Amino acid sequence: QVQLVESGGGSVQPGGSLRLSCATSGRLHVYSIGWFRQAPGKEREAVSCISSTDGQTWYADSVKGRFTMSGDYGKGTASLQMNSLRSDDTAIYYCAAGLCSGYMRTYEYDYWGQGTQVTVSS
Repeated sequence: QVQLVESGGGSVQPGGSLRLSCATSGRLHVYSIGWFRQAPGKEREAVSCISSTDGQTWYADSVKGRFTMSGDYGKGTASLQMNSLRSDDTAIYYCAAGLCSGYMRTYEYDYWGQGTQVTVSS
């Protein structure tokens, strides 16, 4: 069993920044940590992940160049630095434990946090 807890969400104006954190407990084993988000009325979508095996990161095209994910698997923590935020980044952000690949399908993630709200609005 793996438990994940997100923190760091909030409200920010367009162009602003936020940093999300994910703390895990339990044994991650070979699981990688990923970030997903879900906007009202939309499906959950992949944002970023960092591989537990080689540290490689993957980003959705919509956040490339604006978001940076980091992770410390020794401590079981990960973070997502979000810069140049836009209104379409507004969503609930979830961290999850699963497979970090170029696809990041939700069904490849077995454990999920409760989510943290990010609102970008002027």
